[in-house]
Amino acid sequence: MADDNDSKPTPLGIYDRAQQPRVTGIEVVAVGLSFVWLAGTVIFFLVLKPDTSQDVDNLRFLMTLLAIFMPVAMIWVAATAARSSRVMREESARLQAAIDAMRRTYVAQAQGSGQKGALEPSVARKLDEIAAATRKTETALATFSTTRGHDDAIRKPPEPAAPAADGADQGLLALGTPAEALSPPLPRADFIRALNFPETAEDKEGFAALRKALRDRQSAALIQAAQDVLTLLSQDGIYMDDLRPDLARPEIWRRFATGERGRAIAALGGIRDRSSLALAAGRMKQDPIFRDAAHHFLRRFDNSFVEFEETATDAEIAALADTRTARAFMLLGRVAGIFD
Repeated sequence: MADDNDSKPTPLGIYDRAQQPRVTGIEVVAVGLSFVWLAGTVIFFLVLKPDTSQDVDNLRFLMTLLAIFMPVAMIWVAATAARSSRVMREESARLQAAIDAMRRTYVAQAQGSGQKGALEPSVARKLDEIAAATRKTETALATFSTTRGHDDAIRKPPEPAAPAADGADQGLLALGTPAEALSPPLPRADFIRALNFPETAEDKEGFAALRKALRDRQSAALIQAAQDVLTLLSQDGIYMDDLRPDLARPEIWRRFATGERGRAIAALGGIRDRSSLALAAGRMKQDPIFRDAAHHFLRRFDNSFVEFEETATDAEIAALADTRTARAFMLLGRVAGIFD
């Protein structure tokens, strides 16, 4: 027969509070010390027989009682305090375990784990499957869209300058040419790969694309801003790989690039993980460094995507929307309210 004091598992995977044993080691020690002290007083007053020839007045009798029972009372006060401290430590550990379990549960729900499918009704599972199939179909259809540019650069090439009137003007034009115009444009595929950051330390293609993107001034500014916010989010246990957003159609992203805001582009805020949204919103309100980094990142992403959208195909926009940088934009965009 199982012990009645055993803890029982809860739905969150943590354990109910176990009943405390009525007698613990603290009480045993307190009883032993009390017995030793009382035995010592009995030996002192009965065996050793101190001088009692003088009359026993009330004050002496009171002092004798205090000398006998005050140490016993102090022993039990210390025992009670020790047991209370032990109970508080155990309760604190259980509370921390409960918070961690809730966090893991939210992440598991966002990832669509197998446990979620086992707990939800069959109708809800069918709806999730239909939604996932719809997103895959939209992404597949986007791959057949036509390109909007003839090259693979992330931005349009600069307009050709008018021919100079004389040799002196040509010399001034050569001296004023910025260094960025002399370097080859960053291919869109490398730009998208860099925004997702290398998967592992052995991801050679990822690091190669990242190095190319860092040589482009505007792309480097966006990547640095994205790296800053990803690092700050990871301090709260928010990782982009754990998020599974609802991907918006490429035309919604194009409407965002043209300047539309609010409910017209609400589909871009596809992050549904309530735990991550709550943690990011709290950090945004309380941490000014995080708030400044988030707004700087949102501005950089906005400016870079406007240039990217001018030459990108629908398939390339869909690929960019599935990067870690785009997921950070969806999360922080919802927290900042740009999709409301």
